[in-house]
Amino acid sequence: MKQLFKFALVAWALLMGMTSCQKEESTDTPKNILVCQSPAFLKEGDTVALISPSYYTPMENVEKAATIIREWGYVPVIGKNVGKIHAGNYAGTMEERMEDLIWAFEDPSVKAIICNRGGYGSIQFVDKVPLSLFAQNPKWFVGFSDITTFHTMLSHAGVMSLLGPSGNFLGSHNPSLSNTLVHNILSGTIPMYEIPAHPQNIVGTASGTLVGGNLITFTQLDGSSLDITGNDDIILFLEEIGELWENIDRQVNILMLSGVLSRCKGVILGEFTDCEKNLDYESIEAMLRPYFEQYGIPLMCGFPEGHDDVNMPLVMGAQVTMDVRPTGATLSFHMNREQEIVVRSE
Repeated sequence: MKQLFKFALVAWALLMGMTSCQKEESTDTPKNILVCQSPAFLKEGDTVALISPSYYTPMENVEKAATIIREWGYVPVIGKNVGKIHAGNYAGTMEERMEDLIWAFEDPSVKAIICNRGGYGSIQFVDKVPLSLFAQNPKWFVGFSDITTFHTMLSHAGVMSLLGPSGNFLGSHNPSLSNTLVHNILSGTIPMYEIPAHPQNIVGTASGTLVGGNLITFTQLDGSSLDITGNDDIILFLEEIGELWENIDRQVNILMLSGVLSRCKGVILGEFTDCEKNLDYESIEAMLRPYFEQYGIPLMCGFPEGHDDVNMPLVMGAQVTMDVRPTGATLSFHMNREQEIVVRSE
């Protein structure tokens, strides 16, 4: 469904910008707080790599994304293994996909990386790609869905990343607010989102480190070497596509039973697209709200990020504040940059 948006640009410098990755100790209750650095923002003429670390993308879609990158004033370069197919769906073998990933980070001429699509396959990289690759080569890394695994790897390495439109999305939704926001963030203008009230919201204010992404992709890392949920002060974002409601409930129960929800300061629910209703609840948000309510934390529902036609990018690993009020909600990023207020209308 099409949503209406309006923009207002403001200069808003926040005093809480974080520039290095460290664990901060509280003088009262000991806490582990993950703090990530922002990669360098892009300037005109910079090179942006297009890679396919998960599922295959037709070259015509990749070329559409490359055209948009050129329109932004950047120089697109396509990974040498993009366009290959393995086992019917993968964008090449794991070794070929990994080769492009490592190239894009190690090549000093590449300033940002956009994944062509998600799908499946990112979990195969866990414990095979050293986190030092990301820590030593901080670059903006863009994508969503299955790319959630890489966002978690980057957060572990202390580097912010951009959960948002993939190359496929860019090419099929141009022009769009979502595409404009990706361009703006890459060039250094950070959004401050204003979201309408939702009947399942839980009012409150919380600050912390933004983690999460696709629900199942994120949950499968629970207890692994990439489990990032041991950090305190988590603001958790979740979205999903094509799952039964009972499986969404199951995944959230896993997060609850493993103690993740007890460490959350707030939760943001994004889009749940094409999820088959097989439980008699008013909505997915109504089904999930009681789990978060028992922890006394704010809940922001209906954030427009995920697999629908609107995909508002989120800076993962950033320190954020969510403010949920009866009349609406805001999400702001603590980054010392010019900020753009982005208002989602009903």
